[in-house]
Amino acid sequence: MPRGTKKLGLSRMNMGGAGAKMIRGIMKQKGVSSLEELIQNAIDHGVRIVACQMSMDIMGIKQEELIDGVELGGVATFLGSAELSDTSLFI
Repeated sequence: MPRGTKKLGLSRMNMGGAGAKMIRGIMKQKGVSSLEELIQNAIDHGVRIVACQMSMDIMGIKQEELIDGVELGGVATFLGSAELSDTSLFI
């Protein structure tokens, strides 16, 4: 996620930044942890977050732009991990 989670657009529902603010407001109102807290909790509990190197190359994203704790990998990395895991998520 380049530039961090606070500057991440919310797909086509971003509405100039209003969509992300609305979602954050609803999350806070409902007592849901912030995206930053959820990511940090996942990393603290051993979740590996792997960014696709090929996608980053195509989009011009550099490793320095990613949030801390994100690893780089490709298809082989994903398949190797998925084979040994009970659960995997590919987005």
